[in-house]
Amino acid sequence: MKKVVILGSTGSIGKNALDVIKQFPDKFKILGLAVKGRINLLKEQIEEFKPEYVAVYDEKAYRQLTKEMTSVKILCGEEGVCEIARLGEADIILSAIVGAAGLLPTFEAIKAGKTVALANKESLVMAGELIKQKAKDIGVKIIPVDSEHSAVFQCINSFNKSYIKKIWLTASGGPFRGKKSHEIENVTPQEALNHPKWKMGKRITIDSATLMNKGFEVIEAHYLFDIPVENIGVLIHPQSIVHCLVEFIDRTYLTHMSVPDMKAPIALALSIPERLPNIVKPINWSITRELNFELPDTEVFPCLKLAYEAVTVGGTMPVVLNAADEIAVEGFLSGKLKFKEIYKIIKKTMDAHQVFIPDCIEEILEVDGWARKKAMEEIKK
Repeated sequence: MKKVVILGSTGSIGKNALDVIKQFPDKFKILGLAVKGRINLLKEQIEEFKPEYVAVYDEKAYRQLTKEMTSVKILCGEEGVCEIARLGEADIILSAIVGAAGLLPTFEAIKAGKTVALANKESLVMAGELIKQKAKDIGVKIIPVDSEHSAVFQCINSFNKSYIKKIWLTASGGPFRGKKSHEIENVTPQEALNHPKWKMGKRITIDSATLMNKGFEVIEAHYLFDIPVENIGVLIHPQSIVHCLVEFIDRTYLTHMSVPDMKAPIALALSIPERLPNIVKPINWSITRELNFELPDTEVFPCLKLAYEAVTVGGTMPVVLNAADEIAVEGFLSGKLKFKEIYKIIKKTMDAHQVFIPDCIEEILEVDGWARKKAMEEIKK
């Protein structure tokens, strides 16, 4: 019986994780849940899964919940989320908070020696070196939850790293795959949010439309697997059945395949070294006629190039990349920016930054704050 803490239980990853856990009550017990402010759904989760602890980031939502629920210990704010992340009784922490807000709780879980199932890619984008070193020093396992990274993890786990020539992360291509630059100049947020394969939160869906999300995944893979960034490629694969390809030095490949369903990597991360039965539907080979692959068009989708640039420069530049992207995506969703201006705001913010090597999380958070302010200034110009 594993005691599980879910950071971000009302998001898509959190809800999928709870669906998996519900199928195997003899294997998992929910110890704690943390959310930003969606307490109506949280109350339903409390009733069903009976956690001992919950944390609510938003103070107003916290006060409301304390009036309505007395059966559970309720913690407040960032410190409350961090406290749940380092609970002594926890066996595994699922880090599924979206964005930079997930960094500190993830780092606290690692410092506490907890196994981390990582769905918050921003943690590694912003603080990859610090997190990797801290996990190594303490002996903490970080198990990837992103479908592509879970696939790579499974394909390379039994091989000597020197045999690996390149890893390829696949991407559906988003709603604008195959479009020319002028065709996406004036797309609306509603069009950009219409992802062809995955149902996700707004920010990650827009990042998928710009291919920035795949850029973040390149950075994440670089730190997770200690693979040089020049040996990490991206392939557009619209069927979303092949989740990665691992190319070996003999020029042979291993792939990982399944129907597109986040329950598969979530279940593996929670249950490893076991595999749980019947998590996703089988591939229907009677209707699966083609598996197509193509290289991304980085002239139409230049955000992917920015991610490669940021991780190649290193230091604090990936922090700036992530923060500026969050602000630019918000600007697009609120109607302040056109779709292609997302790239321009991020590029201007990166160009204005003086890169250095951060020594601690506090320095990373300071750069994050600077980059957000700078990106907002650029939007107002």
